[in-house]
Amino acid sequence: MSEAVVVAERFEELYGAEPEGVWAAPGRVNLIGEHTDYNDGFVMPFALPHTTVAAVSRRTDGLLRLHSDDVEGGVVELSLEGLTPEADRAWTAYPSGVVWALREAGHTAVTGADIHLTSTVPTGAGLSSSAALEVVVALALNDLFDLNLKGWQLARLCQRAENVYVGAPTGIMDQTASACCEAGHALFLDTRDLSQRQIPFDLAAEGMQLLVVDTQVKHSHSEGEYGKRRAGCEKGAALLGVDALRDVAYDELDAALDRLGDDEEVRRLVRHIVTENHRVEQVVSLLESGETRAIGPVLIEGHASLRDDFRISCPELDLVVDTAVASGALGARMTGGGFGGSAIVLVEATTADTITKAIEEAFAAAGFTAPRVFVAVPSAGARRVS
Repeated sequence: MSEAVVVAERFEELYGAEPEGVWAAPGRVNLIGEHTDYNDGFVMPFALPHTTVAAVSRRTDGLLRLHSDDVEGGVVELSLEGLTPEADRAWTAYPSGVVWALREAGHTAVTGADIHLTSTVPTGAGLSSSAALEVVVALALNDLFDLNLKGWQLARLCQRAENVYVGAPTGIMDQTASACCEAGHALFLDTRDLSQRQIPFDLAAEGMQLLVVDTQVKHSHSEGEYGKRRAGCEKGAALLGVDALRDVAYDELDAALDRLGDDEEVRRLVRHIVTENHRVEQVVSLLESGETRAIGPVLIEGHASLRDDFRISCPELDLVVDTAVASGALGARMTGGGFGGSAIVLVEATTADTITKAIEEAFAAAGFTAPRVFVAVPSAGARRVS
């Protein structure tokens, strides 16, 4: 029995009627380009096969009814008129925030909905479970209420929901990846103008794999450290007289750092963002030239920058990267917001099991919780499945 059928049957149990449709939106892994999105920079995510699935029907009475198989409790009923930022701090803030953002943007045709959700995207692992939840709700309502919004527009609205309604100062990458990625490709996204290019990324055809290692260390973007980094980047841009750190050219980085004087924290943040944008461009060039294995050292450099300049790694993430590289991986780095979550490891397919075992043994020796390891396959973005 397909997942769509199971979700639809569960919807009928909850709400007493079949849903009008079933939609899915994926989590994502970011290949390169970390914390550049809120600096108007470049990112390169791809969608995972892990998805949040929503069965949805329209309502016309101004009520929003929500249920998730992944959260204890029954159906939560909310009034559309009562949706306000910061009024909801439960899991329901993510889907209700999307409804709020749609209506605030003038899409008052959205008059309510019954929604049932389930997800296979690991939470707290830096794989954008919240963006998948937002995007699947937005796409379903877009289809059901004939809003005719494009994927990038839905992503913008979902970002606003998370920034304003949920209160997490995230960039645009996660929602755009969930809404717009294509199977077998990584998405080269310019977060300033949202221009996109699908870059072929078929590792299996080249005898490679990309492992995701979930350290099981949980994090939350809405906690203060993420916001501190963002504020520091904005301070750096202001001191340099640019709209965003994206405007600092890589070959002008040394001069820019000199202008920042002895503010070492801001210097570190600026150095990471400028060099990370350059690394994204390097990876795009290498992939388009068919030099996929050559991206490995770029991934390693990216991790060092996140660890030493942005200072958002943790012992578990560092152990994954160090162990993987020492065991023969082509490259590795932490991915996601930081302070836990996941790392990615680029390997020859023939060495995947050996490197996985080495990581698991290193975690056991360090007394860490056993990591969860799986192969990341570039997958399709949000879509209707039934």
